[in-house]
Amino acid sequence: MCAVAVVAGVCLFSNCTEADDDASTRKAIASRAEVVQTFLNSFCIECHDAESAEGEREFATFRLPLESAQQLFTADEIVDQLTLRQMPPEAAEQPSDEQRLAVLEALRDGIDASRDKFRSTGGRTVLRRLSRREYENSLAALLGRRVDTLGLTADFPRDMAEGDMDNLGASLVTSGFLLDQYFQAAQRLVETRLGKPQLEPQTWHFTDNFRQYEELSGPHRAAFDYEYLCLYEQPNTDTRQGGYGHIEDFLEGVPVSGLYDIEVHAQAMHRDTHYDPKIFRIDFSEPFQLAVVPGDVTKGHIHYPQAVEPILDRTVVPDEQPEWLKFRVWLEAGQTPRFIFPNGPYESRASVITVNKRYKDEFDPKTYRSGVSRTHILREGALPHIRIGEIKIHGPVAEPQGGAEEVAVFGREGFQADHAVDQLNAFARRAFRRTLREEDRQRIATMYEQRVAEEASPRQAALDTLKMILCSPSFLYLSEITPEDETLLRPFDLASRLAFALWAAPPDEELLEVAESERLVEPEVLRGQVERMLADERSEAFVNSFLDNWLGLRRIGSMPPPRRAAVAYYAENLPESMKQEARLFFRHLLEENGPVTDLLDADYTFVDKRLAKLYDLPEQNTMSLADGFRRVELGEGVPRGGVLAMAGVLTVSADGVTTSPVTRGVWVSKNILGVDPPPPPDEVPAIDADVSGATTIRERLAKHREDQTCAVCHRNIDPLGFALENFDPIGRWRTSYPKGKGQDSAPEIDPTGTLPSGESYTDFTSFKEVLKDSRADRFTRCLVEKMLTYATGRHMEPTDRFEIDEICENVRAEDGGLRTMVVEVLTSEIFRSR
Repeated sequence: MCAVAVVAGVCLFSNCTEADDDASTRKAIASRAEVVQTFLNSFCIECHDAESAEGEREFATFRLPLESAQQLFTADEIVDQLTLRQMPPEAAEQPSDEQRLAVLEALRDGIDASRDKFRSTGGRTVLRRLSRREYENSLAALLGRRVDTLGLTADFPRDMAEGDMDNLGASLVTSGFLLDQYFQAAQRLVETRLGKPQLEPQTWHFTDNFRQYEELSGPHRAAFDYEYLCLYEQPNTDTRQGGYGHIEDFLEGVPVSGLYDIEVHAQAMHRDTHYDPKIFRIDFSEPFQLAVVPGDVTKGHIHYPQAVEPILDRTVVPDEQPEWLKFRVWLEAGQTPRFIFPNGPYESRASVITVNKRYKDEFDPKTYRSGVSRTHILREGALPHIRIGEIKIHGPVAEPQGGAEEVAVFGREGFQADHAVDQLNAFARRAFRRTLREEDRQRIATMYEQRVAEEASPRQAALDTLKMILCSPSFLYLSEITPEDETLLRPFDLASRLAFALWAAPPDEELLEVAESERLVEPEVLRGQVERMLADERSEAFVNSFLDNWLGLRRIGSMPPPRRAAVAYYAENLPESMKQEARLFFRHLLEENGPVTDLLDADYTFVDKRLAKLYDLPEQNTMSLADGFRRVELGEGVPRGGVLAMAGVLTVSADGVTTSPVTRGVWVSKNILGVDPPPPPDEVPAIDADVSGATTIRERLAKHREDQTCAVCHRNIDPLGFALENFDPIGRWRTSYPKGKGQDSAPEIDPTGTLPSGESYTDFTSFKEVLKDSRADRFTRCLVEKMLTYATGRHMEPTDRFEIDEICENVRAEDGGLRTMVVEVLTSEIFRSR
């Protein structure tokens, strides 16, 4: 019988037979059970038998394997008590370290095995609803226009996620509250977009009364008599003084949802200021930008950030003299346009205070005031800002065939009462992602006829029926119509799974037609559709969503760094650049079918000017923001390349304030090697990061590992994190920790380590080399499993391991290309099965 090594329940030797594996597994289970039973009988049963049960803990019937949630709880509790050495009690006979470690290892293995069993779905995807992301994408695809301006899901309950996966069927639960939100969202969407009154275009022209709130109001009245609307800072600031410009005389917003032309007479003021550029923390070589976001006075302060404010359009502002800048944007009924300064100064209030302090001699002493006073600066100074003198709004602009929504729902001929039910059936086919059944048609016809009988107009009856379609389980759920006794998905179910995996949206007409022909289940036809959909720009949804789930990029910003410690993070909107680097890198590998090992280490990456500065690359001196992102080659000794060196990954694997080899080591173990370390015992206190500087985190961990019960896990985790300590909480390179109180010098970082296998590394670069040389297959398997989990909406289970082996072999046979991997995953039997 061959030797078997198991990591997270996966056989690592592809030549093991199923019988060998099963026999070895049974033997391991029996061995664990014997170890635990012997230990309990020797050290615990005297006080915790069926009659005594001290502390209401009875171990006489406790056995491995665990068969219930209560036994799982008991096992967790035993691990906690043994780890803390609180049991057996001090007066009782004590086990040796070897006995304690043996039973802890057996219990932890038993806990892991039982957790997998309790969460098992039997190798099937649990019926699941659309996630919030998929719901909004589906509505946008069905109606032909973005819907994020409506904020339909703003009040939805947050999607439950396991780890970072937000689309698992077992986690996407439904509540009465959520159902009510679906009804409200459908009502609002349909009435706002399709039930709006038909209005002739209007024109509004604003030339004064440009009021600004709080600290700006007085100075603007005194200096300008509200003649100008000025922007002094970017929106993402702390004190918020001049980040949003609104139109005081247009707070009621536009009368109906639609396209509106906006003209702004604006100028960039004092981009050549003689004040020290460091005061404003921006790059004055870059032209100022002006952008438009929606605002709603009923949703909060009009001069503060709001929940719904996607950037609708942006442009560059001229320096020399005011010019008319033109935007065409979509606004919802009641929304008013607001203007922002995306690359503006950081913290206007702090800038004013500094200017007043450092340049006081330049101002008329009769008008000068210190602190936050700015009237004299507006009159006499050179404060960088955008100045707007006039604003024109015209709309709603007429659209061909009545607009995208009208065409999407009723076709190019528009609503026709004589064919209303047929039009609704055609839309429902797209919304339900399949051919309609007779009961579907009957339900649609009945709803429409009932509303007409209740004296609703034919169009209103159609709109009300449309709302019903958008609240149907056939739309809200990926409800499979494949019979229960069949394993492989039928064409329409397969088309839906494929479309949501690659586009996070419903199938398009071509995919529906192929499904309707029943040819989609043919291997070559399916492969052809996968290739077509990957080539479509809509596959950006796969890149973005999969990376959010695999790398956890969705969490960027959930634990932001202190503003003073990481000004660039806020002043230069680094979170968006961080995400984009990973997306472009992944997209490049996908398009070129580049090796997945480039994700571990590469001699190139993709940066914009902001990331080039964060990484201290020479391109920071030659790039401009207008260049966007570009591929850059990384020279010798540059500690970048691969996902582990990306600022986004380094940010989500830290807590914003400090870094920890444990936290980052766990991240590497789970997301790169596919091994979930067991959670620490509940009773063991967390290891505080070295914020005082008294000792390094490495020294604290060494002390922590003196307890052998802790050392078991930390010897596997910590070496995966030590090499990443050279990166601070937002991914900047460093060679020492922050200097602590009372220290003469800052503690130097030791980036060396030794893996449990005995392989050593001396720094981050050699650590990546170890991963690429000896863990490439493990990483490939991890990525395949993550991709399958994302695409199917369920966790991979032991029964899936042999097909995962086959996928990995096929990928290796094709030089380990990422595109090959995606195609193999999406044509695999696991993906095609219920």
